[in-house]
Amino acid sequence: MQVSLDTPQTTAEMPIKTIALDVTGMKCAGCASAVERQLQGHPGVVSARVNLVTEVAVVECEAGTVSPTALAEKLTAKGFPSQPRSAQSSKTTNDQDRLTPAQKHKEQAQEQFRRLVIAGSLVVLSTVGHISHWFGGPMLPLLSNIWLHWGLATVALLGPGRSIIVDGWRGLQHGIPNMNTLVGLGTLTAYITSCVALLFPELGWECFFDEPVMMLGFILLGRTLEQRARHRASASLESLLALQPQVARLIGKSTPATASQEGNGDLEQSGIEIPVEQVRVGEWLRVLPGEKIPVDGEVLKGSSAVDESMLTGEPMPVFKEAGTAVTAGTLNQSGVILVKATHTGEETTLAQIVALVEEAQTRKAPIQQLADTVAGYFAYGVMVIALLTFLFWYLVGTQIWPEVLSPMTQMVGHSMAMPTSPLLLSLKLAIAVLVISCPCALGLATPTAILVGTSLGAERGLLIKGGDILERVQQLDTVVFDKTGTLTSGFPSVTDCLLIGEVGQLECAELLQLAAAVESGTSHPLAAAICTEAKQRQLKMLAAQDFYTEPGLGVSALVEKRRVLLGNADWLIKQGVTISNAALLEVQALVDAGKTVVYVAIDSVLAGVIGVWDVPRDDAQETVECLKEMGFRVMLLTGDQPDAAASVGKKVSMEPTDVIAGVRPEGKASAIAQLQATGCRVAMVGDGINDGPALAQADVGISLHAGTDVAVETAGIILMRDRLLDVVESIKLSKASFNKIRQNLFWAFGYNSLAIPAAAGVLLPAFGFVLSPSAAGALMALSSVSVVTNSLLLRHRWQLKL
Repeated sequence: MQVSLDTPQTTAEMPIKTIALDVTGMKCAGCASAVERQLQGHPGVVSARVNLVTEVAVVECEAGTVSPTALAEKLTAKGFPSQPRSAQSSKTTNDQDRLTPAQKHKEQAQEQFRRLVIAGSLVVLSTVGHISHWFGGPMLPLLSNIWLHWGLATVALLGPGRSIIVDGWRGLQHGIPNMNTLVGLGTLTAYITSCVALLFPELGWECFFDEPVMMLGFILLGRTLEQRARHRASASLESLLALQPQVARLIGKSTPATASQEGNGDLEQSGIEIPVEQVRVGEWLRVLPGEKIPVDGEVLKGSSAVDESMLTGEPMPVFKEAGTAVTAGTLNQSGVILVKATHTGEETTLAQIVALVEEAQTRKAPIQQLADTVAGYFAYGVMVIALLTFLFWYLVGTQIWPEVLSPMTQMVGHSMAMPTSPLLLSLKLAIAVLVISCPCALGLATPTAILVGTSLGAERGLLIKGGDILERVQQLDTVVFDKTGTLTSGFPSVTDCLLIGEVGQLECAELLQLAAAVESGTSHPLAAAICTEAKQRQLKMLAAQDFYTEPGLGVSALVEKRRVLLGNADWLIKQGVTISNAALLEVQALVDAGKTVVYVAIDSVLAGVIGVWDVPRDDAQETVECLKEMGFRVMLLTGDQPDAAASVGKKVSMEPTDVIAGVRPEGKASAIAQLQATGCRVAMVGDGINDGPALAQADVGISLHAGTDVAVETAGIILMRDRLLDVVESIKLSKASFNKIRQNLFWAFGYNSLAIPAAAGVLLPAFGFVLSPSAAGALMALSSVSVVTNSLLLRHRWQLKL
């Protein structure tokens, strides 16, 4: 099964093309919002989505009208270095581009750590110089010298703080202020004010060189912790990327006849190692024990146990032998096997899973729209609030409440050992406003939770296609199952062959033989059951032609100059076949037993019926009961006969009123729409091509691993394991992930709503309480770290549940 990702889309004029860009330089939600605005303003672009955590932009544009290079150059010119996102297998000449995500993270972490060590050392030296002020005791001549603190602040700005100030200034130049702009303005204002106080002592101003040092130290500490947390959040995706093999052992290409003559000769060839991206479909590869299978393929020779846990989450290895399929990235454990490549490069299941997970992490939940809107203007708003704060306290506040200038004022994180001036107090409050605001928390709230949730699902074979799916799952109240291949095993078997006696002398073997010839032209599970029964009885396969199929109803073909029809009673009657009451009575026993009845007519005359039984899955009843306990209404929607559907529904603990049977394929979507019209929020669980319209119509479509490509394309959640209980697990994981999104957004909005007024001095008149700039920087750093950490708790708690 191939996980199909690219669903053709068209507008009224031309098809839509998707472009992916790697975008760096984004520091906060405001940056991500600015990048989206830049992309959406480009001619030909229909929509754009930007993920702050993964640093990927996905652009939908009119085909042939937009150049990926032009988009990348536009963003680069605006201060966000970008390049078109290339396939994992592609090679570039840039040494940096050759690095794996893990190596890039290691380099970034080392650089951040170096800056943090320098900033931390400066903070320690600055703090030690103030110990005597805080706790009394002898003065330390050197460490208490004001010129030393000037030097520490200068080194902090020119060293670890330089990149922050430069990036902030660049953003301001381009009209895209970001978090670095706010921090840069705050630190530079504190530094310049302290320099003026140092050079002109007659002004009586206080020097606070420790503020920019401590602000930068706290901010860099917070960013280091945040980066590590982000890396942990994206570790699952990086582990998927690491599963992709780099080399393959090519032994050439032989014909089946040659292979059979050579015996095990091919298995003993050492082969030539080539880059995996150079393998072509049809070529033969040798895979040794302990090696990863390089491409999707079919085993031609040998046998082995293969670990497929990376694909399905199942720890038990799967036995593979000649004729079975293998998947790229799975681990060959025990034997040498010869594999014929069937899918390579971006067409392998692993590559498509990686692409699907990456796409899912750029799809936002609708609840994020408010945060995005706020983030787009956040930096401007904070700068306005800081200016208003300064003007208010300098012109009005200190006149109304002169006591706030006394040394009794409790400035958290800073000592006020002497009276301060209105100018200094106003500057400190304005600086605190600039530094305490945290657009990062807004930007990280949704993508980190989506990143952790979708990656966690991918590890367990639950592919959730994005934040919009997580939000829709949260709203569900009804789960509708298809029957054949979904609630049932999908491997029905023939149990009865009943001759009606209206077509001369006919035996069951001949009836099955004719039916198998007709069913050879379709892939429906009932057709497979009839063909399998004919093969087991060693009946000769008759030639058939002129096939005609009405999905879900019946099929006909010309077999030995006789028109043979198979289908349900209504369809045969519609085709002009008479079914007498006596015949219906004969069939009733099969119907009462819950079996699916296939009527067979020859030249418009009823010849007999074939009874087929498809047992419910082992976990079907448990799945239904779990969903009911979670508060869902659980229903069955099938094209099968009402009695057979009712029997299956009863066996899996469904209410008789929740079984809808005899629905044609095109009617399934209408049935879902009718439920939605009554106010139901519906999830549809299916696997076949007949379920495609219903999966698309449902609020959330859930497709099983065995499903066809059409079902996979239209589903919002794909279950890679052939396990029905994963429906419950996927819903639980989606709900848990969305709860994290809501918690993060609540914290992000709540923090900024409370912290900015507190920094602006609303508590100062009544309580004499105000935050120093350095304390504000510490709180800002803590805020963004808290959001990412809360998202990571999802992984910890989910693992405990399992």
